Amino acid sequence: MKTHLFHPHNELSSKQWVKDFSLGFKHGLPIFLGYIPVAFTFGLIAVRGGLPVGVALLISLTNLTSAGQFAGTNLLISGATLFEITITTLVINIRYLLMSLSLSQKMAPSIPLTQRCLMAFGITDETFSVASLEKQEITFAYMLGLITGPYWGWGLGTALGGLICSVLPSSLQDSVGITLYAMFIALLIPQVKRTQAAFIVAFVAISVSSGFTWLPYLNRISEGWSIIMATVIACLIGAAFFPREDV
Repeated sequence: MKTHLFHPHNELSSKQWVKDFSLGFKHGLPIFLGYIPVAFTFGLIAVRGGLPVGVALLISLTNLTSAGQFAGTNLLISGATLFEITITTLVINIRYLLMSLSLSQKMAPSIPLTQRCLMAFGITDETFSVASLEKQEITFAYMLGLITGPYWGWGLGTALGGLICSVLPSSLQDSVGITLYAMFIALLIPQVKRTQAAFIVAFVAISVSSGFTWLPYLNRISEGWSIIMATVIACLIGAAFFPREDV
């Protein structure tokens, strides 16, 4: 009989469950450490924008969506409508649906729906990448361990950023907004240097977004719809001119 490193949940002994959870938690520790400074920036931006620390923390603990969370919170602070916020976050976060569908192929069929929903909630770009590299069947215990560290790292970073911003003098609070742009530039540059497709898609998105900011008539469109249209246009161009060759 073929043995697996990971076993279906209903066959796990308590010892095996702890072993799988511990392995997942170990794999998630680097993500936990990486999330703290990013979430710290989110906490700074959210509190500087007028949100209470508790609200910023609640957003992080109920979303865990990184870019979508930044965009949605910025729209919330700027007074965008709920419909704009909903559509924007949907467009940005739709990739998590595809990630969940892909990862479900590696899971034991016996995992119940409630556990699958909890696993899906914890899927991010980083946890998906780690889990998808596993060669064996994935259990609920492993995924729970994998997402536990990143989840609380995101919350911890948000709380620290919010609390520190709340005690900073106004002159320093006015300057923390630049950290968000610096963070996204740091994330973007390595990607656009790696492939021509990433460079062109990023260039299109920046150009369209700039047009909505400075061009007459276009600059009357709200920030929410500008983000939506820039994202959709850049994605469509990327899909049309740079399709995946392995699909």
